[in-house]
Formats: sequence, C-alpha cells, structure tokens
Amino acid sequence: MGITEIAGLILLGVAIVIAYFAWRRIRLLREGGVHVALRSKFDDRGRGWHLGVGHYRGDSFAWFRVLSLGSRPDELISRDGLEIGARREPTGPEAYAMPVGATVLRCRSASGEVEIAMGPDALTGFLSWLESSPPGRSIPWAS
Repeated sequence: MGITEIAGLILLGVAIVIAYFAWRRIRLLREGGVHVALRSKFDDRGRGWHLGVGHYRGDSFAWFRVLSLGSRPDELISRDGLEIGARREPTGPEAYAMPVGATVLRCRSASGEVEIAMGPDALTGFLSWLESSPPGRSIPWAS
C-alpha cells in the first residue's frame, strides 16, 4: 500500500467524521434543539466554553456538545431546583464561542454551577421553560 492510498484513507475517514458531526447537529436542531454554549469550569480569561445544541426533555434540558461522537447528552440540567444566579453580556475573549447576540446565564442547581450562553430567541424559550414548571412548584427567582 502506497502513501497515496494511505492519505486517501485518512481523508476518507476525516470526511466521514465531519459528515457525522453535521448529520448529528442537523438532526438535533430539527428535533427542536437550540444553539447553546456551555461551560462548567469557570475561567476569568473567557476559556472553557463549548458549542452545542440544547434540547428540552420534559423537566430536563439536555445539552449535546457539537464535537462529540456520543449519542447521549453531555450535560443534563434538571429544572427542579435550578436557579439563575446572574445574567450578563459576554466579554470580548469569550464571544467567539457563543451564538450571535448571546446572553450568559450563571445557573445553580443541586449538581453544581454552570454557565449557559444563548441568543435572544433561545433565551426567551429557556426562561419560559423554566417558568412553566408544573403547579405546586415555585419559580426559582421569585421571592
């Protein structure tokens, strides 16, 4: 087997992986997903953000990382006990890893803290989902 054949096989493998990522992302978006960036390890320099697709599943918000081969969500955020601690605009260094016009929410839950960045339409949907908890539950930010 020559160098040309090996290079061709490597390029074919790369093309297959890229096609899988594209197919997975399109499938998640067609199933009602929204573009969301997420980070769970906080860094003052704006690092640690990962692009992904968020999907509402009843009382959970499932987040799938864009560059992941897995079929399961990378993060599962439960609506029960979820609180929005702060809302802010992204800083310069972190804006590269976020949807256009994103707002950053720092959220707390029983499983820890996480920051979620989403565009205006996705933010409206997320806040509506959070407020629409079943009767008997309190709204996390209402006092």
